[in-house]
Amino acid sequence: MRILVVEVNWLGDVLFSTPAIKALANKFPGSHIACLVVPRVKEVLENNPYINEIIINDEEGLHKDLYGKFRLAKELKKMEFDLAVFFHRSFSRAAVAWLAGIPRRAGYNTFKRWLLLTKRIPSPRRDSSHRVDYYLNIVKSLGCDTQDRFYGFFTSREDDAFAEDFLVEQGIAKGDFIVCLNPGGNWLPKRWPVENFGFLADKLVEKYKAKVIFTGSNKDLALAAQAQGVMKTSSISAAGKMTLKQSAAIFKKSGLVISADSGPLHIASSVGANVIGLFGPTSPEITGPIGKGKIKVIRKDKDCIVPCYRKDCAENACMKKIKVEDVLACVGQLFNRQTG
Repeated sequence: MRILVVEVNWLGDVLFSTPAIKALANKFPGSHIACLVVPRVKEVLENNPYINEIIINDEEGLHKDLYGKFRLAKELKKMEFDLAVFFHRSFSRAAVAWLAGIPRRAGYNTFKRWLLLTKRIPSPRRDSSHRVDYYLNIVKSLGCDTQDRFYGFFTSREDDAFAEDFLVEQGIAKGDFIVCLNPGGNWLPKRWPVENFGFLADKLVEKYKAKVIFTGSNKDLALAAQAQGVMKTSSISAAGKMTLKQSAAIFKKSGLVISADSGPLHIASSVGANVIGLFGPTSPEITGPIGKGKIKVIRKDKDCIVPCYRKDCAENACMKKIKVEDVLACVGQLFNRQTG
C-alpha cells in the first residue's frame, strides 16, 4: 500500500496530525507513507519513524499557478499512490490527487470537494474538538485505532549532541534547573507582553537558581533581547542560533518550558518536557498541549469569545491579564516549591 498524506500548512497543526500518521502506519504495516508538505513545515516531520518520504509542495515556486498544479499532479502520478488522506481541507489539493489518478481519496466532505473524494467524512462543527482529534477522526474512518493522542517530534543524534555541547558552552551543568522561555508567537495577540518574560526570568533565577534560556527563531531575536533588557540577573539567548530540531533537543534537557500557544510550546510537550502554556485568544480545549511531561495551562480572560481569531486586536487584554505571579504560582505547583 502506498499512502499519500496531504498535510496542512502550519507547524503546530502538522505536529497535531502526527498521531493520525502513526495510526495509519499501525493500521497498514509495511505500507509506504509519504507526506505532501509546504517547505516551511518539512522539519516537523523529518526523522519521524512512521513516515517513509516527504514530498515538497512548492506553492511559491514550481507548484504555484495552475500549470504548477498540473506539474505536481504529474509528479505524483509517477509515484503510483493507492490512497490519499487529506488533512488539509483544500479543494485544489484534492483536485491534484484526482488528476494524479490516486484511486482512493479520503477526507472531510467540505464544500464542492465531495465530488473528488471516494471516502467522504462528515465535517465536524468548527472548533468542536482538539486539533489532534480532528485529524484522528479522519483516519478512524479508515479503521485506524485512534487511542494514542501523543504527537511526535523526533530529533537526531546530531541534534542531541548539539544540545549537549551548547549547554556545556554556556556553563550549564547536569542537575541545573534549566527553564526555556519562548517569547514569540505566530501572531501578536497570542503573545504575552515581552517585558513579563524578563521579569519572570529574574524571579526564576532568584527563587529557583534557574538557568534561563530564551528560545526562538531569527524573527524572535529582538523579542529575546527586549526581555533580557529588563532583567537584573543573567540569562542566555538561543534565539536564532539553532534549528527547530536543535531547540527540541534543548527542550528535552530542560526542567521547564514556558510559552504562549505556539509551535515551540507543542514541540516541547511532544518531546516530554514539562510545560506551562499561556493562553489568551486561543482555546486550550482546541490547541492545548498534550504530552508525557507535567503540563499546566494558564488562561485568565472570561470576557471574550474564545477562540478569537482577531489578529488585528491591539488591546491584547486576555494575555495581559496573566501576571508574572500567576506563572510563578504555577511553577510552584508543578514542582511543589514555594514562591514566596
